[in-house]
Amino acid sequence: MARNRLMAVALGGLVLTTLTQCFTNKKNEGQRLYETNCQSCHMEDGSGLRGVIPPISGADYLEQHRDELACLIRHGIDGPITVNGIEYNKPMPGVDLREDQITNLLNYIQTNFGNNNARYTMPEVEKQLETCPPHR
Repeated sequence: MARNRLMAVALGGLVLTTLTQCFTNKKNEGQRLYETNCQSCHMEDGSGLRGVIPPISGADYLEQHRDELACLIRHGIDGPITVNGIEYNKPMPGVDLREDQITNLLNYIQTNFGNNNARYTMPEVEKQLETCPPHR
């Protein structure tokens, strides 16, 4: 009986440690994904490259095109877009990320760089990705 209790405690500790590490690894994932996949073009502060690459900092596009952003990240965009009244026409490549990663990246963008937009949920991102065209 005591041996079973000891095994249960040990197993519980192992599970708790493993779960804690999983959640810790997800913390700041949106920021890491931004730094890896977006920052080289949209800049560290989200300001973009004047006249060439649109800003994400304070970008009206984030709210006006909320239902398209998951597709834009996955498939990129080729063609003109208007952000804060300025037209940009430089192709943006898509990024091969899982749905949870796209959700974390979008939430990071939506709540940083002077943006205070509503956060995304996994079901919302999954639905967008199911309905988006393969290439934009």
